[in-house]
Amino acid sequence: MSAADFRIEHAEGGAALHAIGDWTALAMGDLTERLQAALGETRSERIDVTRLGHIDTAGTLVLLRSMNAGHDFSASGRDDLKRLTELVGSALQDEPLAPAGKKGLFAFFERFGRQIVSLGADAYAMQVFSGQLIVAAARTLFHPRRLRLTPTVAMMQDAGVNALPIVFIMTFFIGAIIALVGTNLLTSLGVEVFTVQLVGVAILREFGVVIAAILLAGRSASAFAAQLGSMRMNQETDAMQVMSIDRFDALVVPRVLAAILMMPLLTFFADIGGILGGLLVSWVTIDLNPLFFVQRTLETVSINHFWIGMSKAPFLGIVIAAAGCRHGLMVGGDVQSLGRQVTSAVVQSIFMIIMFDAIFAVIFMVLDL
Repeated sequence: MSAADFRIEHAEGGAALHAIGDWTALAMGDLTERLQAALGETRSERIDVTRLGHIDTAGTLVLLRSMNAGHDFSASGRDDLKRLTELVGSALQDEPLAPAGKKGLFAFFERFGRQIVSLGADAYAMQVFSGQLIVAAARTLFHPRRLRLTPTVAMMQDAGVNALPIVFIMTFFIGAIIALVGTNLLTSLGVEVFTVQLVGVAILREFGVVIAAILLAGRSASAFAAQLGSMRMNQETDAMQVMSIDRFDALVVPRVLAAILMMPLLTFFADIGGILGGLLVSWVTIDLNPLFFVQRTLETVSINHFWIGMSKAPFLGIVIAAAGCRHGLMVGGDVQSLGRQVTSAVVQSIFMIIMFDAIFAVIFMVLDL
């Protein structure tokens, strides 16, 4: 291996660069600095490679940066140099730098427009994913053998059974807070006994299913996005595609089905926890007998409130699982993309929960339920 060197000849036609020795990363040393100092602001018009030894991409990069654009090495007899210049030259053709950021009102409207375009693209991607999910679900429905039972049961345990304690505890405190606020307000009106109806209707109709859905979004939507995102980063989903394994059949459908089946169970435990929390607070604050609380709940709180809350559960389960899986499959090849998509999955899931709950509230109000 000979040390990299050069010689520059200045003539009327411009500077001529004679490359000498091996222009490789190991042999160049301080060649780059010496060449820049010798050329200054000028660029060589002609390149002589007759005394050039070995060359790699590092040496090719230095060579390309020292000469004017448009030089052709095809006549040099060095096929390796021609291939390297094409390879490195294509990598150097970056997109032009973005212009300096606008300021003032123009910048505001520019950012606003970009956000609108981004929302439109996200909405389109959501529709595409929904269509693919519907097709995969229909295939599974008409051909039940396509369902992967083992991962479905595993997801049911992870997303549902393991979440029961935290759902019960959370709604217990929610019910206690509702009862505490209700007793303080209703006692001043002399109708503290209506705390029972307040707790029953609020928990069974709204808070039970919403709190269970939000906790499922925090636990499972993020987990689904992280699991599928890690598989994307490790190119496992690409390997599945090469093996003719449908990603929706293997990864998405089991998670969505597990969320659909587990949300009613989580909602049921959330209802029990919320009512027990209200019962305990009513017993402590206004000395309401627990048996009377249960009896009055059964007599005055319609069973329709329970079924209204339970009817929302499967739909919210679909929304949560679909958001987690969609963002997981959108992960790129870096950790930043994984973190961004996991966060987006949770935020979008909670937003969709609140939005669909509001839609259901309007529908049930119109139906007088």
